[in-house]
Amino acid sequence: MNYKMIGRLLSYVILIEAGFMLFPLSVSIIDGTAKATLAFGATIAGMVALGLVILLLCRKASIRFYESDGFVCVGISWVILSMLGCIPFVICGDIPNYIDALFEMVSGFTTTGASIVPNIEMCTRATILWRSVSNWLGGMGVLVFMLAILPTGSGGFTMHLMRAESPGPSVGKLAPRMRQTALILYAIYLGITILNIIALLISGLSFFDAACAAMSTAGTGGFGAYANSFAGFSPATQIITTIFMLLYGVNFSVYYLLLLGKISNVLRDEELRLYLAVFAVGSGAIIWNLLRVSYYPTVGETIRHATFQVSSIMTTTGFATTDFDLWPTFSKGVLLILMLLGACAGSTGGGMKMSRLLIYAKTLVRNIRHALHPNRVSVVRINKAPVSETVINLSNAYLVAYVALHLISFLLISWDGFSVEANISAVVSLSNNIGPGFGEVGPTLNYAGYSFFSKIIFCIDMLAGRLEIFPILVLFSKHTWNRKA
Repeated sequence: MNYKMIGRLLSYVILIEAGFMLFPLSVSIIDGTAKATLAFGATIAGMVALGLVILLLCRKASIRFYESDGFVCVGISWVILSMLGCIPFVICGDIPNYIDALFEMVSGFTTTGASIVPNIEMCTRATILWRSVSNWLGGMGVLVFMLAILPTGSGGFTMHLMRAESPGPSVGKLAPRMRQTALILYAIYLGITILNIIALLISGLSFFDAACAAMSTAGTGGFGAYANSFAGFSPATQIITTIFMLLYGVNFSVYYLLLLGKISNVLRDEELRLYLAVFAVGSGAIIWNLLRVSYYPTVGETIRHATFQVSSIMTTTGFATTDFDLWPTFSKGVLLILMLLGACAGSTGGGMKMSRLLIYAKTLVRNIRHALHPNRVSVVRINKAPVSETVINLSNAYLVAYVALHLISFLLISWDGFSVEANISAVVSLSNNIGPGFGEVGPTLNYAGYSFFSKIIFCIDMLAGRLEIFPILVLFSKHTWNRKA
């Protein structure tokens, strides 16, 4: 284990987080909120000092870096990001309890959007902005951002970091060098975010509300500036957000192909076609169910709320325009299934990912054919390219870990006495980085009622969901910390 190199990269991550805290610090200074200014100013100073000390101690790090080092570095980085990022909440008094503040920050960086704050409007604007900034930074990944802006050299560790932090069963290059790939990804990400802000401004939002909403939408995070999420915004704002949530759930390599003019490649993309088909079928099913019971007074309102919630849930954003916990059971069942499916690999969305669903479906078909014709050689292909057995095996291992995570978490939090519906939906929602669930954790409620023990379990679930389980499991493995490993 290359501890010094991990320490060096960790110091960069701490300094980057301190740099992003300058945004809420600036807002606190403009608003004249002394407590928030002190909270963010002191935290920034402490983080800069800590980052520089670690960088000094690890300045002679060896460039040797293995895949296990990448998993450890990513896992530790996200834990440290959350542990340090929540400190301003405690100092300024917006979230005085550290465990609650940690839950809120983990939820922010993992783009989950679950909250323990009952009335976010009572918090300072600096706190509200920092929550949205954490969604934006966590959406594409802080280590990907680090690779994009820092001259990382030729140590060979960039691919290991990208693989450990980026969502999906496999990670490919958009350019010959990983730093160029990271730059392309963040340039596209920033460009769509700016377009989102402009569209929200046109719809009538203030710049602060538009920036917070766009950053949370970009990271498919779901943190809002208001307790009622998007219910209080105009239909135009809701429609715009529906579209942008769908856009952020698409693999960002698709946008790169569009920029290159390779439209035919995009149209043939199997994952994109499945993603859009799931959205259409899910929306259609809920629209039919809501119209059947005349839940909303008009067809237009029914379509708007249904498509918004389907887009929000399947991209794991977690915004809400209505209390979907009151919807008919069939519609709630559709949303629960969408929670499990998630968005595309290589997007900012969470969940299992559409690419894995394709792998599982095609592997199942292959195995059935192999059972009927044992001597037949069959290769799993996606977009006409063969999927390696390594990727298939890793996807299968992910599925086992995914199911185990849900079952164990459900049992552990059941001691708190909440309903089975609430506990199941809470675990599914948080492990897939969605946010709201059903019952006591529905879209109009929050997670404040759970015990500190359950909140820690939830923090692990959110981190495991965002990092796709393995980087977090690695941290709990004794073999990882064996110097001879």
